[in-house]
Amino acid sequence: MLVTFSTARYSDIMLFGDIAKQLLKLMGHSGTVPGAILADDVPQALQHLQQGLGSVTSPDTNPSETEDQPANVSLQKRALPLIKLLESAISNHSNVMWN
Repeated sequence: MLVTFSTARYSDIMLFGDIAKQLLKLMGHSGTVPGAILADDVPQALQHLQQGLGSVTSPDTNPSETEDQPANVSLQKRALPLIKLLESAISNHSNVMWN
């Protein structure tokens, strides 16, 4: 399952369902899809997400990884596009929706 996040004046962001639900829970939401955040609540959601990401441990990376074994991508890195979307929503005072 893919979850698409959208807001006005910014490109849609698609994330795998399990990652999207993790990030939604870090933002203080239930993780249900579809859903939305009102423009006035986006700054608080971004703050919760950033605080939550600070407490999540990133996967161990092995420096001897080969091309056959791709590196694990941390939740912090996977969250970057969503963080940029939330920042855009704040600057444009726009709602954020996902489905």
